[in-house]
Amino acid sequence: MVLHPTMVVHRAAAKPSKAATQLPPRNPEASLAEAVSLAAAIALPIHHSEIIPLRRVSPATLLGKGSVERVKGLIAALEIGMVFVDYKLSPVQQRNLETEWNAKVIDRTGLILEIFGERARTHEGVLQVELAALSYQRSRLVRSWTHLERQRGGFGFMGGPGESQLEMDRRLIDERIVKLKKELEQVKRTRGLHRSARQLVPFPVVALAGYTNSGKSTLFNRLTGAEVRAENLLFATLDPTLRGMVLPSGRRIILSDTVGFISDLPTELIAAFRATLEEVAAADLILHIHDSSHPDRESQAAAVEGVLNDLLSAAEVRTRQLEVWNKSDLLAADSVGDGTIPISALTGAGIDGLLAAIDGAMADCAERLVLELPVSDGKTLAWLHQKGQVHDTKVSENSEQLLVEVTLEPRYLDQVSQFRGGG
Repeated sequence: MVLHPTMVVHRAAAKPSKAATQLPPRNPEASLAEAVSLAAAIALPIHHSEIIPLRRVSPATLLGKGSVERVKGLIAALEIGMVFVDYKLSPVQQRNLETEWNAKVIDRTGLILEIFGERARTHEGVLQVELAALSYQRSRLVRSWTHLERQRGGFGFMGGPGESQLEMDRRLIDERIVKLKKELEQVKRTRGLHRSARQLVPFPVVALAGYTNSGKSTLFNRLTGAEVRAENLLFATLDPTLRGMVLPSGRRIILSDTVGFISDLPTELIAAFRATLEEVAAADLILHIHDSSHPDRESQAAAVEGVLNDLLSAAEVRTRQLEVWNKSDLLAADSVGDGTIPISALTGAGIDGLLAAIDGAMADCAERLVLELPVSDGKTLAWLHQKGQVHDTKVSENSEQLLVEVTLEPRYLDQVSQFRGGG
């Protein structure tokens, strides 16, 4: 059973942030469809789904007493064993609803964690999911977590005298969280080394970012000839994938397919997946892929922009972003947004225009300059040929310097600063 509570009258609350007030309202029907898709993503059979208007939030059960009783009758009649409430429930609300309904209750955060737990394949992804899950579970230690019994056997010690079960569970989780954070820091350092290694080749990185199921992996496969899992399924891609490709101009790039974003992404996952999302922030160019045919496109786009803005505020450089409207074959020609690149990753329509736009963005990012090298510095000259596009080379009038006209990506400019303007 899937329940999507919708606020129709908001409570008086603290003044929302400026960013929050600018977010477009979500379409309730589209949100319910997304909730059903989340459940389907881990093959949960759906016997009933509905939108429940919320006039106010009950601190004890989220829903009003009448709604709780009505749903209780449905659960009994349909013999339902699990209810997915598309909302971030407090531990008390979750426990009370389970007691009232005599069924397992899982909220939006819990279900997304379950999906990520099933999909994670790389060592980093597994660590990230476990860290997020433990952070989530720690706040719910009032409940019975059977996985703790399995985890406890691996630690090789028991709590001291007088230590309650709750205290021991919390201590075990805290110790595991500390260990996971250390492992992820090592992964982050390794990823940084890999990123530094990519800096040694003259290939800028182009990252695909967008709402989950917007068509990123289908586009990635079309552009690179790869066979990344691409299905009509939320979070079909979880771990980042990198492939090299050649643009029409002959410029080589690295294309990165990343995890899809989603509205109300659990804060536990934002923190845990920061290392993965840094791949997006570190990219030379970001392609924001929209599902242009989706009825909730505006709120989906706002959700992606919110995460990107948070990531890019910590990034050293934000070069540029292209807005790519996928599935445009399902739209009327006059409904494509201004300043966007309409494509269909499925049919291939508009791909030539997208590649030209990427080429143009790469060219705009690069800087054309004249460097003055010692005539004997063949090593630097060879490096320039490898890293950039050399347009002209000539010897200076005094025959002591080599004047090299070259176009370089911004990442390489610091490395040649001593050769600029005779410096």
